[in-house]
Amino acid sequence: MVKLLRRSGVLETHRITQNLDNTGSHPTQQLEPGSSLGNRYLIQDVIGLGGMGAVYRARDLHFPNVEKLVAVKEMINQARDALVRSTIVRNFEREANLLATLDHPSIPRIYDYFTHNERSYLILEFIKGKDLEAILGETDGFVPQEKVIYWAVELCDVLHYLHSHKPEPIIFRDMKPSNVMINHHNHVILIDFGIAKPFQGSQRGTMIGTEGYSPPEQYRGEADHLADIYALGATLHHLLTKIDPRLEAPFSFGERPLRQFNPNLSPELEGVVYKALQYAPQERYQSALEMKEALLIFIKNTGILPPKPDKKSVPGAQEQEFQPMWEFACEDEIRGSATHANGAIYIGSYDNNLYALKATSGEFLWKYPADGGIVSKPLVYEGNIYFGSEDHRLHVINARHGQINWTYFTNGPVRSSPYIAEGHVFIGSDDGYMHAVNTLSGRPAWKLDVGAAVRSTPIVEQEYVYFGTEAGELFCVDFSSKVRWRFKAKRAITSSPIVQNGVVYFTSMDSTLYAVDAKTGWVIWRFRLGKASISTPCIAEDYIFTGAADGNIHCVDMRTAKQVWSFATEHQVTGSPIIYNDSLYCGSVDKHVYCLEYSTGRLKWKYPTNGPITGTPIAVDGIVYIGSNDHHLYALPA
Repeated sequence: MVKLLRRSGVLETHRITQNLDNTGSHPTQQLEPGSSLGNRYLIQDVIGLGGMGAVYRARDLHFPNVEKLVAVKEMINQARDALVRSTIVRNFEREANLLATLDHPSIPRIYDYFTHNERSYLILEFIKGKDLEAILGETDGFVPQEKVIYWAVELCDVLHYLHSHKPEPIIFRDMKPSNVMINHHNHVILIDFGIAKPFQGSQRGTMIGTEGYSPPEQYRGEADHLADIYALGATLHHLLTKIDPRLEAPFSFGERPLRQFNPNLSPELEGVVYKALQYAPQERYQSALEMKEALLIFIKNTGILPPKPDKKSVPGAQEQEFQPMWEFACEDEIRGSATHANGAIYIGSYDNNLYALKATSGEFLWKYPADGGIVSKPLVYEGNIYFGSEDHRLHVINARHGQINWTYFTNGPVRSSPYIAEGHVFIGSDDGYMHAVNTLSGRPAWKLDVGAAVRSTPIVEQEYVYFGTEAGELFCVDFSSKVRWRFKAKRAITSSPIVQNGVVYFTSMDSTLYAVDAKTGWVIWRFRLGKASISTPCIAEDYIFTGAADGNIHCVDMRTAKQVWSFATEHQVTGSPIIYNDSLYCGSVDKHVYCLEYSTGRLKWKYPTNGPITGTPIAVDGIVYIGSNDHHLYALPA
């Protein structure tokens, strides 16, 4: 077993050049800054020390044009007994093998493992940040409960991942502040898996862990996943009270109520922590997921906002290293969104073509040439594909072979996307009209002059058509084209409206997310965004999500109009987010696709493309499809 002690987080440096081995006698020379390990890793500094080795910050020389940093974890094996030496190496190898099976944003990635001159090394992802023990020591007063709550949610998430690991659950067994790093995105990273192990039923083992954080059953060598729940509760107690449990009598948390030391804490939060700290395992939360849900309910009921990310966050951190399932290259930019139907993906491009591809492989099926760029999202209806083009037309083509059925001309570029209801296709045009066209004949039923370009995609709800205009008006019209009401924003409404439970939601270039009554157009609430928005909102549970030119993806509570969280990208978010399973997917002009946990805004991964992303992703059967201005359509695993 290797247990490396962290002093004050990964950014703190040490100049100690000698240490004692496990016998306490023979000094062992540490790697000097400037030295090279294996002709690949240039040692920069010591960032952690322990009785059997050190942890170093190093540069990976296989990437000469960029400074890729890694953490080098060293184990010096000088045990005299051959059996002890073998056990130490076996445990170190077990940690390497264990980390190699894990894939979670809160667990450092392992890059390499090798032995050199009787020393073993793990090469790990370098985490820029500080551990919670260091943060506690540097904080005057108490750590804000808002930070602790969101860290707790993320710790529950990673524990749930470990406890659900296949083929065997993994018990961490040493949750405590010094084993939790906070990176520059303000997200948790669980470190030091030296004593984590796969759980094998009721098998007893030796007592291992840290006194004060470990539950009573762990002292008997009987730890299961509920031991991690207890240790998380002890860690939260320490963070919220600044009372170190290692200096107190074991299992005496009941004698130290949180609010006795920190009266500003919520009684509900105190209840969550104490349920996790119950002496009897059956009285605790029975899973990390159950504890996470309790914390999320508390967040939802109180409207507590998540902590803001550190502005020094490193571009490219947590970039996903997987390869796309496939990608397809067009001849020009893809600015719009794709559609999936009957095993095919349909996408328009500024090379004037609409493409049909196999959804599973990206195999080219056919393409249809328009006479202008296509930003309109295709719509598949009764075997035909409907889409607009900057050639001023609504095109209707056969979905199987891409042959034209009919087209409908407007007097301006068509950048709106079509919506079909009651046998009519509704679509806006830059000619200043909303058009209603018969889906069978292609003949106009009516067109409504709204005085400005319509780039918003209409939506039909209970016999009313809702859409915005570039003059900043949101229209509600009936099927006869009679205007029922219109709402005036201060600037253009390019966003497409969405309707739920009698409320219309949309954003505007006036930097506002609006909620208006669907029957009257009266404002229910407004939420001020940082900058203008053309992003179409999406909804999950009681949350509404949208992007803005301020570079953020915003989550707002629909009941209170208060911000739940925001996530900062590196450029404008002009595309729209979608929700798929428990995740939010969205592109940014910073060229990345982002995957966030929608309930917390926590970054799961981001994938780099070579161009700005302005369209909206779609997710089908575990695959996310999204286009980029780099001319490519990407199929990414959800």
